[in-house]
Amino acid sequence: MNAAEILELTERVKRGSSVSRSEALELSDAADKPVLYASANAIREHFCGNALDLCSITNAKSGRCRENCKWCSQSAWHQANIEVYPIVDRQRAVNEAKSHADQGVMRHSLVTSGKRVTDAELSQLIVIFGAIRDGCSIGLCASMGLLNRAQLQRLKEAGVTRYHCNLETAPSHFSEVCTTHSIDEKVDTIRQAQQLGLEVCSGGIIGMGESMAQRIELALLLRDLGILSIPINILNPIAGTALESAPPLTEDDVLTTIALFRFINPRAWLRFAGGRLLIRHYQQRALHAGINASIVGDLLTTIGSRVADDLRDFRGAGFSLEETRS
Repeated sequence: MNAAEILELTERVKRGSSVSRSEALELSDAADKPVLYASANAIREHFCGNALDLCSITNAKSGRCRENCKWCSQSAWHQANIEVYPIVDRQRAVNEAKSHADQGVMRHSLVTSGKRVTDAELSQLIVIFGAIRDGCSIGLCASMGLLNRAQLQRLKEAGVTRYHCNLETAPSHFSEVCTTHSIDEKVDTIRQAQQLGLEVCSGGIIGMGESMAQRIELALLLRDLGILSIPINILNPIAGTALESAPPLTEDDVLTTIALFRFINPRAWLRFAGGRLLIRHYQQRALHAGINASIVGDLLTTIGSRVADDLRDFRGAGFSLEETRS
């Protein structure tokens, strides 16, 4: 696709047209990458303005996961050097949420390892959500695996308004990186959360050996599911995991992926997530290739960045943080 065709497609997206799989594949092969990135940025500005959405997380249960996800340091199948603990101390979680709320972060999530939490663990986590709600003003999110409908309902009644369940990768690639559960189970969890009236956050990880066509496949599935908060993780190979030797992605690979996700999901919060420090040296370019949201602070078992530094960088890139508060 040449520059003129990219610009023509950009205008059609602004008028409400959806990008097809074949058009996305043509975009991915575009020789004029600066035009592709600038066009994705124009789509972001058209639908979302310059507001940037921030969220943070507490790693609320770490390690000993029985699933064999090849990328994950928390899997018991791997030998990664991580901290292992059951449900997090309540005060620690409250302090982390309050610290982030005081700095302008809009939402905070409790994230747990494992295929799903037990009912007993969920009861402990609901107490923590209550303490966070009492201690500060911040939106509540949860990421607790493949929960059943009754468990999701309990979270909603506890004040959680958004549930996170990453698809991780395209359906055609999923069995290459995980065999102990299926992507269909993830889709079922997402649909049940949506049926209960919860917002859903779902995205994936790039750099796990998938093709660009498979990244497009993932972006299209997220669109079909109506997901409006999409984390884009960049694989940070961790020693001791099955993907510890995965080759790094190029800058154009990452920026092209972000741009394609924006063309396919024009109204979504496309969110910086894990692996962001790998692209710190071209973060500004990513912010102007379609990104308009971010997880901030320490990211699970991978060190993130200081919230104050992120706020400075995002404002310096022309984004407004206050406008996204509800």
